Amino acid sequence: MNFRRTILAVSVAAACLNTAYAADKMPEKPAVPTLGQVMEATGISVNGYVDASYTYLSGTGKFTGGTANRVFDTERRSFNVDALDLTLSALPQQGFGGMVNLTAGSDAKVIGSAGTTPAHDFDVTQAYVHYAAGGLMVIGGKYVTLSGAEVIKSPSNLNFSRSILFGYAIPFTHTGVRAYYTPGGSAVSPDGKWTYIAGVNNGWDVQSESAQGTATDGSQAMGKTLELGANGNITKDLSLAAVYYGGNESAGAFETGKRSLLDLVATFNATDKLSFTLNYDNAEQDKALAGAKKAKWSGLAGYANYVLTDAWRVAFRMESFDDKDGFRTGVNLGSGGQKWKESTITLANTPAKNVELRGELRADSSDQSSFLQSDGKATKNQHSAALEAIYKF
Repeated sequence: MNFRRTILAVSVAAACLNTAYAADKMPEKPAVPTLGQVMEATGISVNGYVDASYTYLSGTGKFTGGTANRVFDTERRSFNVDALDLTLSALPQQGFGGMVNLTAGSDAKVIGSAGTTPAHDFDVTQAYVHYAAGGLMVIGGKYVTLSGAEVIKSPSNLNFSRSILFGYAIPFTHTGVRAYYTPGGSAVSPDGKWTYIAGVNNGWDVQSESAQGTATDGSQAMGKTLELGANGNITKDLSLAAVYYGGNESAGAFETGKRSLLDLVATFNATDKLSFTLNYDNAEQDKALAGAKKAKWSGLAGYANYVLTDAWRVAFRMESFDDKDGFRTGVNLGSGGQKWKESTITLANTPAKNVELRGELRADSSDQSSFLQSDGKATKNQHSAALEAIYKF
């Protein structure tokens, strides 16, 4: 009996050892590649983000004339799906490529160009063909503007709300042809070297010339807008970007006339944790007002960003916008316009690599009683608060 038990125990042990050995020698099942890995293997990059928020405005978010006094955060008290952004790109150092950037959500209604249907909460924000050869890069199609310290993509900005200058001093996108040239470097990855830019496009936020708004007198701008720019490092810690736009515009004007814009952005990295940015805009448009009078507007915005820890940072923004004739905001139109100021503080936390949470407080003021309240009264001041969550993929 003991002998049988011994044989049985040895047999079981041998079976277990044999199974373990076989499992150890068995090849592991290969992991299923992600979509991003599959696309990357073909030379195509896929990335994007989801942006959601809650916004509170003390007023209606509109001026007394009906124009929105905010850019994207126009909801008074609401949870919002701001953007689902998806970008597919193949931008090689040499040869042909392309890029498509799609935006869905409430942001799409704001950035939609003339000739699109932004009311559907969907926008083809960028779509262009790309060619690169050494220091030269050329793109043709629809692309974002060169002007401004802030951009459409929320994760790339320091604050949640957009600046006054972002919404009222500059355009969002252009459709045309643009060339970049970086002497002695790569235009695709200039790495601080000076890059010079020239382009021709349909104008400010115009995808199709025939679809743009006409002037009050019925005329429509059918000419092209010229863009000239340069950007690069002045020193190791100081960079500068300058751009000029010039061309006829008709939408919102009394008559079609030439609109010109000079935009300057300087960034200084004081330390590894502290950085400063200054953005200046100066623009004018001929025949924009009744009597063929010229309209002018200008603004200055300053930013400071301080990294508290690996997970926390705080950003400040202060700016002033002088809508000298009320042409951009519709306030006191043709009779002195308004001077509009705002200050913003944003606290941001990164609990995970691909996640950023932001809380923000902002105060706006004007020298005119231009902010419309919910009770129908006008005031010179408006304040807001917001919470934002961004997931990047």
